[in-house]
Amino acid sequence: MTIHGSLFTDFKERETQDPFSLQNKKLLRVDMRYGEVMAKAGSMVAYQGDVRFTKQSSGLGRMFKSAVTGEGLTVMTCSGQGDLFLADRAQEIQVIYLQDDAVSVNGNNVLAFSNSIQWDIHRLQARGGAMAGGLYNVSLRGTGYVAITTDGEPVALDVASSPTFGDAQAVVLWTAGVRMDIRVDTGGIGSMIRGGTGEAFQMAFSGQGYVLVQPSESVAAGGHQQQSGGQGGVLGNLLS
Repeated sequence: MTIHGSLFTDFKERETQDPFSLQNKKLLRVDMRYGEVMAKAGSMVAYQGDVRFTKQSSGLGRMFKSAVTGEGLTVMTCSGQGDLFLADRAQEIQVIYLQDDAVSVNGNNVLAFSNSIQWDIHRLQARGGAMAGGLYNVSLRGTGYVAITTDGEPVALDVASSPTFGDAQAVVLWTAGVRMDIRVDTGGIGSMIRGGTGEAFQMAFSGQGYVLVQPSESVAAGGHQQQSGGQGGVLGNLLS
């Protein structure tokens, strides 16, 4: 019997020589010939060839930071030969290449990165961070590929061109050279009496570089904020 239709031609694997390439907006193809890759634990959806997965130890330093801050990244080492396909909840995937550079990313949005990239949990030096209970992100630094996820197509805002602000639940990452502070805007006493605007706490950006914002306030609890005793920090409670 013959199967009719274009299913197997329309969605055939796309051949490319790039280490990281998009099979489509929501599926990342990794060519394992270029070496080991670090990927979000559980993000493998398929592979062809001989690919092996090992849970990566966070190390005592990162393990302690993750427990204290709630901002964490559980990764696995992917090694071997063949093609690896990664995805996360059908979110859209964005691929960037760092050349001796760095980005600060919400840990929930990290999908995969080259083994040459160094990562750590870092405290954000924001003037308003103390009242928010502490702000943390995942830093990715070095030379190599980085794949992050966004809920929909994002916008990259040049912070040098104009004062830039974002909702903490929509901001995905920012590049090196960008400074972040917390802005409090209650909308006035009248607005507070009526229940507030829901936009009281904003992330204010300045400096040189870009901020990536997704069109959804779906960044999970733990991103950009401190956790304490398994409960959301002050910023998380005010934003929820």
